[in-house]
Amino acid sequence: MSTKGLSLFAKRRLRVRTTLRSRAAGRPRLSIHRSGKHIYAQVIDDAQGRTVASASTLEKDVRGTSGANIDAAVAVGKRVAEAAKQAGVTQVVFDRGGFLYHGRVKALADAAREAGLEF
Repeated sequence: MSTKGLSLFAKRRLRVRTTLRSRAAGRPRLSIHRSGKHIYAQVIDDAQGRTVASASTLEKDVRGTSGANIDAAVAVGKRVAEAAKQAGVTQVVFDRGGFLYHGRVKALADAAREAGLEF
């Protein structure tokens, strides 16, 4: 696939996703999406094609904090790790998409690690 007309974000996303496929070794993927107002996280089992666990700032328990800050990202990280552990998933691969690994993305990843997910 030619990356000539793609944005820097799209190029990063393709590069990250390609690397993940080679290193995943059958583990589910912790995929995140960050918008201006919210942050979303999903644990996806690509072998079965289904979402195992998810969390976002749209949920009632997390909604009290603004979704556009690090505190909300930490809450979502802990919540998605707990949901994944309840579903029996402890090891994942972190899919940051095209987002740079800093700020809210890093806070979510660190909180998920502290809550028991291994990646």
